[in-house]
Amino acid sequence: MKIIVAENAGFCFGVDRAMEIANDKVKEKKDNLFSYGPLIHNPQVVDKLKSQGLMPIDEISQLKEGNVIIRSHGIPKQIEEELKNSNINLIDTTCPYVKNIHRRVEKFKEDGYDIVIIGDPNHPEVIGINGWCNNEAYIVNNPEDAYKLPQLDKVCIVSQTTNTEERFYNLLELVELKGNLVKTFNTICNATKNRQNSAKELAAVVDAMVVIGGYKSSNTLKLVEISKKYCKNVFHIETIKDISLQELSKFNTIGITAGASTPDWIIKEAVEAMDNLNSNEMMEAIENSFTKIHRGEILDGEVIFVTSDEVMVNINYKSDGIITKDELSNDPDINPKEMFKAGDKIQVYVVKVDDGEGNVVLSAKRVEEMKRWEELEENFKAKELIKAKVIRVVKGGLIALAQGVNAFIPASHVSVNYVTNLEQFVGQEFMVSILDFDKQKRRIILSRKEVEKVELENKREKLWSSLEEGAIVEGIVQRLTNFGAFVDLGGVDGLIHISDLSWNRVKHPSEIVNPGDRVEVQILSFDKEKNRISLGLKQTVEEPWEVFRKNVQIGDIVEGKIVNLLDFGAFIRLKEGVDGLLHVSQISREHVNKPSDVLNVGDNIEVKVIDINNEDRRISLSKKEVDMPEPTSKEEKVDVEVEDTSEEENVTIQDIIDNK
Repeated sequence: MKIIVAENAGFCFGVDRAMEIANDKVKEKKDNLFSYGPLIHNPQVVDKLKSQGLMPIDEISQLKEGNVIIRSHGIPKQIEEELKNSNINLIDTTCPYVKNIHRRVEKFKEDGYDIVIIGDPNHPEVIGINGWCNNEAYIVNNPEDAYKLPQLDKVCIVSQTTNTEERFYNLLELVELKGNLVKTFNTICNATKNRQNSAKELAAVVDAMVVIGGYKSSNTLKLVEISKKYCKNVFHIETIKDISLQELSKFNTIGITAGASTPDWIIKEAVEAMDNLNSNEMMEAIENSFTKIHRGEILDGEVIFVTSDEVMVNINYKSDGIITKDELSNDPDINPKEMFKAGDKIQVYVVKVDDGEGNVVLSAKRVEEMKRWEELEENFKAKELIKAKVIRVVKGGLIALAQGVNAFIPASHVSVNYVTNLEQFVGQEFMVSILDFDKQKRRIILSRKEVEKVELENKREKLWSSLEEGAIVEGIVQRLTNFGAFVDLGGVDGLIHISDLSWNRVKHPSEIVNPGDRVEVQILSFDKEKNRISLGLKQTVEEPWEVFRKNVQIGDIVEGKIVNLLDFGAFIRLKEGVDGLLHVSQISREHVNKPSDVLNVGDNIEVKVIDINNEDRRISLSKKEVDMPEPTSKEEKVDVEVEDTSEEENVTIQDIIDNK
């Protein structure tokens, strides 16, 4: 057996400094010597210091006097000030690297920045950092935390010193989307980076990795996480007593790394114990391994041979194991030869230790199923989103596959919107949250609605921040009322008042738009607090009167449609959308008693523009000038009776509309 210790393992500078100061104080035999919380994340070291007179405490409110050591994780500013203003002697061993983060967040908070800490909200270091920005930091420990962040203006981002680079940058990418001005500081400790890189390099070349450190130590857990990416046999222990040496004896090369709170003497103890494994002990370990196979265990094995009906596996036991076809997969048409070949490594579940013929009955599909349930349980505990595919509709909801496991989505949690047809979701894949999880009862309840709520809120926040008065935006008409039309702008509804639908008079919005129409509208005004957005449709096109002024002059012959007939004349709608008055006296050179005698609503006629009043926006038209122009010679002229129409001509188009 070859044992390799990682180049960077054990105490970091901050922990080493804290231990040195604590040991000095213990040697001075100071009375009433306390540490605020366990000095380091190592129970063996903490117990040893206890026996020497250093007692950890969780609260300082009961202390009237004494000496309190502040551990390398640091403490919130308020607690530090309370200690300084009391009769307690403060011995500060906060890691200088952590102290630098305290100063940074304090300064940026004073400068008006929101602080985001990427780390574990329950870790003492993160709690301490938060205390230096008035406990107002946003703490992001997973993607869901990042999605829930509001849209921020100025943001300062720091990291827990024991984060992995990969985790930090993955979450940083999401957090940076939430800020307009972002200042980012990678405050992962250099010693942490070096220790993680050494573990990564070593795990890639050994058969097994032993990670020594406290079970609650953040930096040790990160080493375990990294090691598992590069080595399939990883053991997390606090001391060598926590693992069977027989378990280690089957590996040819073993790597050892240790967390920042693991002292040298614990590492040396582990190395010496492994070195002392002699050949007899190794043989005994192998023999003992033959007697430890039990029903329900998961074992590592190697495929010996494959037939069309079964797979034979070497599980390092006195007899080989057999996986029947129905224990390979739930698919009855599966071909074992397409799944495995001789020499493949495989994990198996022990169904029976003896099938009556001396063989061990194994299952491959149960291992995969157990792994999936374990993964889903981790997702549930971490409140992580997962992907699900809907496979069928059942009473009350949907059945979906989540990581190969059947789960239920209640109809009330399919969407934030009311759904009448659940069949439309069959075959769809989407992200969901886990509402309820019970491994023993094999029950998982999912929600798409909860995810949509977060997505919709983020979408709304982004929309509100992008709104600008006067801007032209696109939306979809959602519903109509007597007073206007509501338009969805992408998560937030705005209102087009009936007066802003068209430059012409509108009796009901349905004359202009219908639900489902995609429209371009102008933002007239908005108020986020009142959740109101006023929109204009008519403002997106040039006013008809201005178009008319540009295109038509007095004397032009134009075409129009008769839209209204009154006793004194007819109103003609021109192609620009404006109305002109064809007075009864301008209909014909012959006497016309009433316009309705010779004209009909809806008829298209040609008329001549004889006057344009820009100030009052009035247009006077003539049909007789088109049908029979005025004679040019005196002989052709005849007397025509002209009625006094001055009073009627002063009637505006709006007056006529209002008197309908």
